[in-house]
Amino acid sequence: MTAQQDTLAQLTEMGVSIWLDDISRDRLSGGNLTSLMRDMHVRGVTSNPTIFAKALASGSAYAEQVADLAVRGVTVEEASRAITTYDIRWACDVLRPVYEATGGLDGRVSIEVDPRLARDTAKTIAEARALWWMVDRPNLFIKIPATLEGLPAITQCLSEGISINVTLIFSLQRYAQVIDAYMAGLEAASGRDVASIASVASFFVSRVDTEVDERLDKIGTPEARALRGKSAIANARLAYELFEQRFDEATLRWAALHARGARVQRPLWASTSVKDPSFADTMYVTELVAPHTVNTMPESTMHATAERGQLHGDTMRGSYGAAREVWRQLEELGVPYDDVVKVLEDQGVEKFETSWVELLDTIDREMTAGGSTR
Repeated sequence: MTAQQDTLAQLTEMGVSIWLDDISRDRLSGGNLTSLMRDMHVRGVTSNPTIFAKALASGSAYAEQVADLAVRGVTVEEASRAITTYDIRWACDVLRPVYEATGGLDGRVSIEVDPRLARDTAKTIAEARALWWMVDRPNLFIKIPATLEGLPAITQCLSEGISINVTLIFSLQRYAQVIDAYMAGLEAASGRDVASIASVASFFVSRVDTEVDERLDKIGTPEARALRGKSAIANARLAYELFEQRFDEATLRWAALHARGARVQRPLWASTSVKDPSFADTMYVTELVAPHTVNTMPESTMHATAERGQLHGDTMRGSYGAAREVWRQLEELGVPYDDVVKVLEDQGVEKFETSWVELLDTIDREMTAGGSTR
């Protein structure tokens, strides 16, 4: 066994599921995903509009399907669903053995609803239903953004047996609402086997440091510089504290759901590639280790962790007081938590909308050209 396998195997044994934050038809057709499952302990896949826009803009893997769609005269929106669900269905089939071996815990693949619908509850529900039907795989996750309008959509979809990856979570207050939405969905799933309904709550990590550190750099004091690179991990650790509190079997609400066979909604650490080169490129992995979590990584972060990651056991529990102190100091310096997370949510929705438009534009160009290979 190689050193790479040892590090990632240890991470898995500590209760952290390793998911790949990328998908493309080339990965699927060339066997890359299968290799990562074997060699890097990958147990799931996430996608988002940015990932699909990049995949469609590269190479010729989609040319034949795009040409067929052009001949059929389908709309660009319809073509986007056909193209993305094709890849997601394929990935679900590749990961199905993991899904079966883990009793449905892992082996999951996520596809996001059109992010332009993030502020429209009814349209989000309708799109989630359509994607769930089109992919038609039990190990699918539908990604719904954790906007205020997304919360009732999450509850409704879960109540219908649709498993949900709640994405774009930045604030602890919103995370508490996400947990409520999850439990409400299970409670409303009357007559359904709630053990078959799964969910993860995707907390975005690196973007918090990017936003906070930019503000700290403008302040420019020694006290501000000392807090660079600390806000994101502190935020994630406080989210895990909330997870432990709300999914404690001593709480009546969760105890009742657990008695029906419900699964915990695992925290998922997203956006785990380090944006600041002065930070260790594995910090959003090694500093966020705890049971019942998922870390979704780009392949580069996965390799960095395999080659250089130094694991120190559980780095979450016991850290909550220090995490609160980080944010207390940030508040004192004029970096208010509520403003930071609001800006990040608004930016997150806007960025995914932009990527989705880029994806549609790429498909439109390809269809106009008859799906010709570049």
